[in-house]
Amino acid sequence: MEEQQNYANHRRFYPPYHFVAVPLLTINLVLQLWMFRRLPLLTATANIVLAAGAIMLAWTARTMVLKVQDRVIRLEERLRLTQILQDDLRSRIGELRARHLIAMRFADDAEVPDLCRAVLNGELKTSDDIKRRIKTWRPDTFRA
Repeated sequence: MEEQQNYANHRRFYPPYHFVAVPLLTINLVLQLWMFRRLPLLTATANIVLAAGAIMLAWTARTMVLKVQDRVIRLEERLRLTQILQDDLRSRIGELRARHLIAMRFADDAEVPDLCRAVLNGELKTSDDIKRRIKTWRPDTFRA
């Protein structure tokens, strides 16, 4: 049985990335720097450049995936808001920033209108503020 999602456990680590790829790439870079220090040759320099490039590639790939995920969430939440908000708030959906929409995806439909109103009135400024205000979490388990 899946654990109930809430503010304390809503962040997710992707084990193949966070616990395998990044540590291995980091160990490789440290090893290459150590080897260069012992014997500064052109090959050691090339290995350092390649190791740093591999870390940059992994970081960039993860960042791109998260950006696409954020764009999809933004689209989904705008669609959801058009279905559940009253006319006065529905007309102001465009004023919500991506970070607000991304944070509100965890809120139950019944809580969303009050959260939107609080964001639009300036009471909630950060995504953390929004997440802390959520009482009934709508789990987002289909994510990377």
